[in-house]
Amino acid sequence: MTRRSQSKLGKDVPITWWSSNETLTMAPKPPTVFILLIGLFIFGLGDAVIISAQWGVAPWTVLADGIAQRLDLSIGTATFLVSIAVLFLWIPLRERPGIGTLLNIIIIAGTIDLALPYLGESQNSTNSVFRVLAGTALIGVGSALYLTCNLGPGPRDGWMTGMHRATEYPIGIVRGTIEISVMLAGWLLGGDLWYGTLIFAVFIGPSVTIFLRITSKIASDQRPDMNSG
Repeated sequence: MTRRSQSKLGKDVPITWWSSNETLTMAPKPPTVFILLIGLFIFGLGDAVIISAQWGVAPWTVLADGIAQRLDLSIGTATFLVSIAVLFLWIPLRERPGIGTLLNIIIIAGTIDLALPYLGESQNSTNSVFRVLAGTALIGVGSALYLTCNLGPGPRDGWMTGMHRATEYPIGIVRGTIEISVMLAGWLLGGDLWYGTLIFAVFIGPSVTIFLRITSKIASDQRPDMNSG
């Protein structure tokens, strides 16, 4: 893996045969766009599966759910509006969105609204736990696919990394502060904060890490040097 490529994707994101060489390109390769769309669809489907569990949702979705209830919107529409609002927060941080950033806003929100009517509602706590875990795994798969495309971060991730650079606080503190703040704001608005939110918070990190490693083994463009220490 070259130092140049690693700096674009980050040290934990593998380079794959579909990874774009330029994050802000306006003419990405068709295979890259195809993988990106699949990844974002799977991500949105995972979000919808967790929502259907009715046992608590991801922190940002708690906010979208609260807004949806207050404004009588679908949760997909509320997710779209939250993403647009967060994108405006990029401006003072001088962040620049890529094609992946814009498609992230549209595809994930659209998939949530398209999938929810077909998923039904959970009938018991066992089914709810299964749905939350399955949805978290799907989001891990979707994240691994869209991150390796290197066509720009999602609105929330871009804001988080921008705040990290602007404040110079550790990325974990920045992320934790943002997610706790939006989760509490969503809860105050009536968003679905419950056990599933905790399950998601515990397992989403390992889920993304595992599927990034699987992606690296299956589709990595550059193999690590086995002789390196």
